[in-house]
Amino acid sequence: MSVTPIHASARVCAGLDWAKDDHAVCIVDADGEVLDRFMVEHTAAGLKRMIARLLKAGVVEIGIERGDGPVIEALLGAELVVLVIAPNQVKNLRSRYGSAGNKDDRFDAYVLADVVRTDRRRLTPLTRSTPASIAMRSSVRARRDLVEHRVAAANQLRAHLQTVFPGAVGLFAALDSAISLAFLERFTTQAQADWLTPARLGTWLGKQGYSGKVAPEVLHARLLAAPRGTTATDTDVHAGTTLAFVAVLRTLNTQITALAGSIADQLEVHPDAHIVTSLPRSGTLRAARLLAEIGDARGRFPTAGSLACLAGVAPSTRQSGKVKAVTFRWSADKELRDALCDFAADSRHANPWAADLYNNARARGCDHPHAVRILGRAWANIIWRCWQDGLAYDPHHHNALQRILNQATEMAA
Repeated sequence: MSVTPIHASARVCAGLDWAKDDHAVCIVDADGEVLDRFMVEHTAAGLKRMIARLLKAGVVEIGIERGDGPVIEALLGAELVVLVIAPNQVKNLRSRYGSAGNKDDRFDAYVLADVVRTDRRRLTPLTRSTPASIAMRSSVRARRDLVEHRVAAANQLRAHLQTVFPGAVGLFAALDSAISLAFLERFTTQAQADWLTPARLGTWLGKQGYSGKVAPEVLHARLLAAPRGTTATDTDVHAGTTLAFVAVLRTLNTQITALAGSIADQLEVHPDAHIVTSLPRSGTLRAARLLAEIGDARGRFPTAGSLACLAGVAPSTRQSGKVKAVTFRWSADKELRDALCDFAADSRHANPWAADLYNNARARGCDHPHAVRILGRAWANIIWRCWQDGLAYDPHHHNALQRILNQATEMAA
């Protein structure tokens, strides 16, 4: 379909429905009439043709359902205003144009374009963090994924050992620790572990540089107390399975440690590091994760409430007539919510104000996750203020904390 000539003053909008291999694009004029519709392949040449076609039609703003990836890079590189409209919103907006509830990529592209035309004042242009923050977010999420893989592999190894070598399961504090993996590499089967005595185990632990506080006699007693494992002729087969899991866990441990070091280096040179590291019990990895998920694009969160809502720590209110319900906010950035709630849950162990908020919420009947979200919402206000002003968190300027400390001092007196 050829592009219809338009006047320079006319407002032309576009919508792009993202897919894995190709994308549907729709261009509409100021009256909502379709000027152009086309499909573009997800290749460098395809994206280049798409940009040329959009610019030729006079498009300045484009609606899309996600805010990252090569398509976004191409659109921003062409200096187009990108407006991200969440998939849930698009799903609800389809009812504007029909009641059948049909899902079609070309139709969704038109919906996105027309919403940009009609609801522009409700939409916020995409504001991206700096490359340093985006890179840190990639590292933080990659490490988190590897930790989840490690948990899964350790659970698989535990299930395997419960059958063939139960004594190794609870021998040390963590099955995926370096000493546990070294033990399983040396004593792979029940028959090999039977050779051990307290003295022999102590000698082996010394060679490994074991830093645990459990005496060899206690560890050996744990081995004897556990159910005996398989000692049949197929033990070599089971040993091979054990060593396979051990190799996977060793690799995961190495890469997780490497990523942790990289994240620490990135955080050290980030301009906003002083903000997140000043928070109570933030540490290095937790601070990096919090900073990576919030980012450093101040325009992304114009208010503290916008941060709390996207993080899913602000409740969702529904009211109709005399019925009012305040419920869990399902539509949220789950990575951001997990980062903020992880920090909030641990902050109560070092900050009296946080502990007071959490305890009061529990006293009102809130369960632990709900109480943590309440605390997370309160922290969102503080973090946002520090983030906007570029200042570290100062407990002496936290009035609510000082009131709690003063009350505690008065009660002690």
